[in-house]
Amino acid sequence: MNLARRTMNAPALAAVYERVWRPTVFYLASGRTNAADRRFAVDSLHLHSARRALDIACGPGNFTRFLSEQMPADGYVTGIDYSPPMLARALADNSGPRAGYVRGDARFLPFPDETFDAVCCFGALYLIPDPLVAAREMVRVLAPGGRLAVTTSYRPDNPFGELTRRAAGLSGLRMFGGRTFPELFAAAGLVEIDQEVHRFLQYLTAVKPATGTPSRGEHPAASGRGV
Repeated sequence: MNLARRTMNAPALAAVYERVWRPTVFYLASGRTNAADRRFAVDSLHLHSARRALDIACGPGNFTRFLSEQMPADGYVTGIDYSPPMLARALADNSGPRAGYVRGDARFLPFPDETFDAVCCFGALYLIPDPLVAAREMVRVLAPGGRLAVTTSYRPDNPFGELTRRAAGLSGLRMFGGRTFPELFAAAGLVEIDQEVHRFLQYLTAVKPATGTPSRGEHPAASGRGV
């Protein structure tokens, strides 16, 4: 297990992750506040009409519980994480009538195909082994008409981006180019693919076509949005 993953599995980090670690690190990486990231999640996932949502790499569950509070009365969010300390904190602090937690591997999600109408993974794909496998799992469990939202690392396609990739790799972090996930989602048949880049983070959204809807992949390089 590399340094980055060992850090995320540390009980001490679980205790301060949402209050201190995440807001600080994400602001430095993106220039965006925690409140802005929460608005992105609610808006991109259309939580006002969602019934079943999945929060992948949910950590201590603060975000998971927040998402559950934005859903209809019959909505429910499942948070999944691989770290026992993070899940222990989630169960202790952020359980609720519309939020629950399971331990699992993002590369082998323990759910049937097309289970959730909203799937998200915020700030974790760069830590997960085989992140492209995990991204395809997200698509697999997304129901037709469902929405997907991802926040992950970004590196520009230039010498500085290559330097960033090498430096981050020393700790086990992956830095993704701007085309990796838009192209993966388009190849998987998702549509309405959008991407925004903020410093070292990219924010992506996509939709799985409803049954009977022609699949026409679109990503920022083709539509003029994003980078």
